Amino acid sequence: MLRLLTLNPSLAKNAVRRLVWQQLLIASGAFISALGYILFLVPFQLAAGGLSGLAIILNHFTGWSEGMQYFVINIPLLALGFHYLGRWRFLVSSLLAVIVFSASVDLLKEILPEVLETYPVTEDPLLAALYAGLVFGLGTGLVFRAGGGTGGTSIIARILQKKISFPLSQCYLYSDAAIIFTAGLVFGWEKALLSLLALFFSGFASDFVLEGTSHVRTAMIITDNPELLRNQLMQRLGRGITQWEVTGGYTQATRSMLFCTMGRFQVADLKRTVAETDPQAFVVVGVAQQALGAGFRMLRRE
Repeated sequence: MLRLLTLNPSLAKNAVRRLVWQQLLIASGAFISALGYILFLVPFQLAAGGLSGLAIILNHFTGWSEGMQYFVINIPLLALGFHYLGRWRFLVSSLLAVIVFSASVDLLKEILPEVLETYPVTEDPLLAALYAGLVFGLGTGLVFRAGGGTGGTSIIARILQKKISFPLSQCYLYSDAAIIFTAGLVFGWEKALLSLLALFFSGFASDFVLEGTSHVRTAMIITDNPELLRNQLMQRLGRGITQWEVTGGYTQATRSMLFCTMGRFQVADLKRTVAETDPQAFVVVGVAQQALGAGFRMLRRE
């Protein structure tokens, strides 16, 4: 790979540009996460899972800054990740986010009360939980989209998943639940419930940044008139149709299945076309997150 880049200056230039853009995106995402953390989570002691939540709990007992604690606790975890999860590639993708987040947290905690007329910006804990989740999730989504990592409990989860095939989702569930439960014992159960709400909205916002909204729908149609229906759908929708033969599990009868991917706005046209062409057809319409390729957004390296 390095030899190819050396022989092709254009490829080398594009690779460097892409690397710089990724690092800028990771740094920006980490800073946005830190902003949401200081604006909405820290003032209300909302420990919404992860090491950032643990740092809020420890700050209550020790008085040590959240950013410093986040960085210090991440050091052994980054060392474990370096050993088990890809060495330098892993370290480069995670270290920048950890450093920027930790430094930004401590810096913003000192600056924001001085520059803002009112700090915190809201007195409503519910609003704080909602906006904490949205802003924090937006930042982590940018980090993930750039191929980076945020360190913390995700490192342990990935190691467990790699070594013993333990599901990532359960690792996150148990670790976040333990931290929120501890926050409930320390700060009260109302704050624990608000922390859970912030965690939920954080995941929602992060997924939105990674995948965007779903404008794509898929349809599976079981029909006895595949040729006529296929031609009508291609003509009216302007979409390609995939066809194959299927066997009913109950009747053992052989019928044809048509598969089509379309925009959300075309679902009504599809149902109308099927109703007019083959009213006895069986139709299942599903939601797809993305469609890439001919007729949709083209595949590209981000």
